[in-house]
Amino acid sequence: MTDTTTAAPAEPIKAKKAEKKEDSFPVFVLKLAVVVLIFRSFIFSPFYIPSESMLPRLINGDYLLLAKWPYGYSNRSLPLGVPLLPEKRVLASTPERGDVVVFKNPPLGKDDWIKRVIGLPGDTVQMKGGQVWLNGQPIPKEEIAPFEVAVSPNTHCLSTAFEAKNAEGIDVCRYPRFKETLPGGRTYEVLDLFNKPSDDTDPYVVPEGHLFLMGDNRDNSEDSRFPAEVGGGIGFVPIDNVIGRATVMMWSTDGGAEWLKPWTWFTAARWNRIGGTF
Repeated sequence: MTDTTTAAPAEPIKAKKAEKKEDSFPVFVLKLAVVVLIFRSFIFSPFYIPSESMLPRLINGDYLLLAKWPYGYSNRSLPLGVPLLPEKRVLASTPERGDVVVFKNPPLGKDDWIKRVIGLPGDTVQMKGGQVWLNGQPIPKEEIAPFEVAVSPNTHCLSTAFEAKNAEGIDVCRYPRFKETLPGGRTYEVLDLFNKPSDDTDPYVVPEGHLFLMGDNRDNSEDSRFPAEVGGGIGFVPIDNVIGRATVMMWSTDGGAEWLKPWTWFTAARWNRIGGTF
């Protein structure tokens, strides 16, 4: 009788331990999902470059990390715009001229776009002969060596006028390139390809709480020079629409990779672009 009494509790203890171990994996997945959500919402999130409006700094096929904290947080900070935060930003600060920012496109407030900050609230921005004028003064614009980018599945020349071959005989697009210098000394590169009506504009006075944004590829960018409308420009962009600031290039591909050919994952990478900062 003594042996039977002492052995009885062993089975329930063993079953309880097994049940606890079985529940641990779903809990781990849930915790991981929460951590990823917090990281993407408040720290960094990836952003893919789908167009050439920001050449020469950004090329179709680039993947960058977007810092979410520099300008504060709103419901636009959350993936898919889930309305769990206020419409107005908290811990808000204003971007600086020259920052490359990702924002919600004003006409719909859904699509994520990327441009460079040129004008801040109260600034007057105007284009004269393809040169930016800021508050009545021309932004210095200096022509430098042409920009070359290899033709690939992700990159095609805007027109035959820009098709060329580099010293190694590789097909490239060769574009006229310039360096602009903002007040305060911040510099960046732009492309100026054609003479277009958008090279000469009336003055734009940036309203309070808004930004004047432009693409670095000046003749291939729908930006604040054009009215905010679906399929068109963006007009003045509310600062509350800004999601974050471009910080570092984490990956770049020329589009030549194939899932069933793992070696192409490496040959398609633009290794020289990875790790660049803004």
